[in-house]
Amino acid sequence: MGTDGQTDRFDGWIAGVGTAAGLRVVVGHWPHSPYGAFTDVMVQRPDGHRLLLAPDERVAAFVSSTYTFDETRLGPVTHAQHGTEHRVTTIELDLTLRTGARPPLGWLLRAVPGRVATAPAWIAAIDAIARRVLPGVRTVGSAGGGRREYYGARDLHRVVDARVRWQGDDQGPLTPVDPPVRFGFGSTPRAPSLVRITTLVRHTSERARLASDP
Repeated sequence: MGTDGQTDRFDGWIAGVGTAAGLRVVVGHWPHSPYGAFTDVMVQRPDGHRLLLAPDERVAAFVSSTYTFDETRLGPVTHAQHGTEHRVTTIELDLTLRTGARPPLGWLLRAVPGRVATAPAWIAAIDAIARRVLPGVRTVGSAGGGRREYYGARDLHRVVDARVRWQGDDQGPLTPVDPPVRFGFGSTPRAPSLVRITTLVRHTSERARLASDP
């Protein structure tokens, strides 16, 4: 449990993909975090059921207190990278995705100095722009329990190919993330993407939370 003014920082990337079968998958890979290096997966089935796949109880407790799920499952979550290809596996999921060239937005994000891109004031200021450029995406919002979450995007690559098996069944070709996922205050970009990101979770007092909520 954090104290007022404490900020937890997670450096890594988030990838979101949709499938022809209607399964939507969001992977978070965090080489640097207060919990050490880990990977977690959020899955939304075609019927709307939301699952968290977490590697251990500590990660599951933190993520489930920050986002909303109908079910949490614990088990190994592995990530391996070979060039532009990433493979993420759990007991239920086998996902291989391949990234392509950096689009113009990726170049713009990459051009912002790191100290600016990860500053809460900057992240909050560009929230309205993010909503217009990437419908469904937000950069700041409530993380529950009197906390605020800030997404500092640093780079972006499109996902150009993905192979997804869920509980042994092939989920079909890559599609947009549509409808948007409903784990937290915002979704991933509709176009399948891998975003390099610094996520900040700031613990605030009740008074500060009420003042900052939209």
